Amino acid sequence: MSWVKKIVVILVVAFALFYLFTRPEDAAAAVRGFVGAFGSIATFFDELAA
Repeated sequence: MSWVKKIVVILVVAFALFYLFTRPEDAAAAVRGFVGAFGSIATFFDELAA
């Protein structure tokens, strides 16, 4: 079963690299959205604490 996990991880990394090199603007937007979500969560908890 371990080799299945390795193959899945390799495929996911390969897809991410392919996506990054073929559509860099979309990849950057996805990263900005992902990071922005953490900022929103931090703001939410900061407002709860205030």
